[in-house]
Amino acid sequence: MHTIHVDIVSAEREIFSGDAEAVFAPAILGEVGILPGHAAMLTRLGPGEVRVTLPGGEHQAFFVSGGMLEVQPKVVTVLSDTAVRAHDLDEAAVLKAKQAAEETLKDRSGKVDLAKAQAELAELAAQLQTIQRLRRRGG
Repeated sequence: MHTIHVDIVSAEREIFSGDAEAVFAPAILGEVGILPGHAAMLTRLGPGEVRVTLPGGEHQAFFVSGGMLEVQPKVVTVLSDTAVRAHDLDEAAVLKAKQAAEETLKDRSGKVDLAKAQAELAELAAQLQTIQRLRRRGG
């Protein structure tokens, strides 16, 4: 069985380090799938789910707020400001934050940094999507 080493690192700590059969990540231009021996690649990540298929077929899911993905033939590195295990996401807290972000976007008084508010809303929507995918898979 061929594997590739995967490191998922946030600004605060290492979230995952281990061998995998495959990695799927939300590259800025669309999801990418990485298998052992993949060509070298460096790309930006958007907010979303990183899925790691462990040897034996078990899957682990992580949420990243964006960042960088570096692929070497034997190593995949995900660097993100925020990275958490998907099952650690709190759906109620995410929904509350999303509602607050939507209200902030409705504020047309000029006191709102529109780009920042839109980016926050996109990240929260990606977190909800990750939670929903995890639930569908029975995680």
